[in-house]
Parts: sequence; structure tokens; C-alpha cells
Amino acid sequence: MFSIGIIKAIFLGLIQGLTEFIPVSSSGHLEIMEYLFGSRADNFHLFLEFVNIGTLLALLIFFRKRLWQIIQDIFCRKNYRLFINLIITTIPAGLIGFLFSDFITETPFFSSPFTIAIALGTVGLFMIFIDRLPHLSSLKDENTLSKPRALLIGLAQTLALIPGVSRSGSTIVTGRLVGLNSQSAAEYSFLVSIPIMLGVCLKMILSSTSRAYVAANLGLLIISNLAALISGLLAIKFLMKFLKQPRSLQTFGYYRVVLAGILLILAMIR
Repeated sequence: MFSIGIIKAIFLGLIQGLTEFIPVSSSGHLEIMEYLFGSRADNFHLFLEFVNIGTLLALLIFFRKRLWQIIQDIFCRKNYRLFINLIITTIPAGLIGFLFSDFITETPFFSSPFTIAIALGTVGLFMIFIDRLPHLSSLKDENTLSKPRALLIGLAQTLALIPGVSRSGSTIVTGRLVGLNSQSAAEYSFLVSIPIMLGVCLKMILSSTSRAYVAANLGLLIISNLAALISGLLAIKFLMKFLKQPRSLQTFGYYRVVLAGILLILAMIR
């Protein structure tokens, strides 16, 4: 699977967990790591899909109380609004991902360092610009989000299929644009990523190729997912506190722009 075995699997799992939730693009960073290692495995996209299990578990653990409250509200018929909005936001990315994810993962253009760099830098500039806008937060929290605004976040989430964009980055930025503060936008982003990740896991289970891949690489996948689980929990906790600070998105925006520049330089000199 990997040229350096367990060490590389742990390292990539840690990168996945940290960057899945911090809006700097997990797929972009993993693609960069594989690019810099100088070896591109034919089944690397399968690893990227399976390492999502660890980050999904991190989400379920961290938001277990919030998820339980949503379930109780549904069965007690108290509040359907957030649940319906989560479904609305999930549909575009779920549909596009189901139809075109294989095409994207198998097309060299989307894994090109130039494509990743452009995506990293573009979203980074949006983050810097949005945090400079005055009085952008007009909604109390994600529970007050309207259906059209929820759909807009869902449409933005489809862009995360491109490495370098970031699922959390695209949804947090759009959440800010429709009136959520940074912390509420991040929490909504994390909640809406759960059904997407569940869908990815279901798709993997139904695929005979994926099941064969698991059987052949079970040990490394368990280790990498444990690393992703631990680093994912730390990343969520850090981000939810960090976003309470004013103009906190700018920090990630500048990081993305700098990383994009470095990646472009590396791509041109190789």
C-alpha cells in the first residue's frame, strides 16, 4: 500500500484528522503529502475514503449530545427546522458526489498540484475578505437558518469534491456569507458533514473492490483511522474555541495562500 508502511499510514491519518475540520482542506493536504513523497499508489483514493471513518467517529463523539438532542426533537415533534435544513444542505453534495466522485478521483486534473494550489489560494482569499466585512452576522445561530440559505451552503459544499477546496472551508465561508457567525457556521458545517461521511462509508461497504482493499490492508487502515480519530477530536475542540476570536478565519486564509504559493513553486521546480 505505502512505501514506508505503518509510519506513513499514521502520518497521513494524523493529517486527515487535523485538516478535515480545520478549514485548510484535508484532501488537498493528503494529495500534497503523497505528491511530496514522490510515489503515487493506484489505490490511494481508496485510502483517502477509508480514513474518513476515523474523522466520522470524531464527529459522532464530539457532537454526541447535540445529535441526541436533534433526534429527541424529531421524535418528540418539537423542532424539525435544523434537521430539515441539514437534509437540504446534504442533498447537492450527496447527489454530485454519488454521480461524479469516481470521475473526479480518477481524473489527473483534479489531483494536479496546480489545481490544488489554485483551490487552496482562492478559498483562502475568500476567508481573508469575508472576515473583513462589517456586521456580517445577522443570524442568531444555525437553528435560525432559512431553507434557501441552507441550500446555498449545500451548493457550496459540492465544490469540496475538488482537492484543495475543503468541505469545512466551503461551508464555513458560505455560512458566514448567509449570516452565521464563525462558530455557528463551523458547527453547522460539522453537523452537515456527518451524513456525507455516512454516505461515503455506505458506498464503500457496497463496493466489492473496497471490501477487497480493506481485507488486504486492514491493519494499516485501523492504525491510520485511530490516528485520524485522535487528531480529529483535538482539531474540532481547537477550532470551536479558536473561532470565538474576531477575524479568526483570516488566520486560515493566510495559511492557505502561503501554502498555495509553496505548492506552486514545488510543482514548477520538480
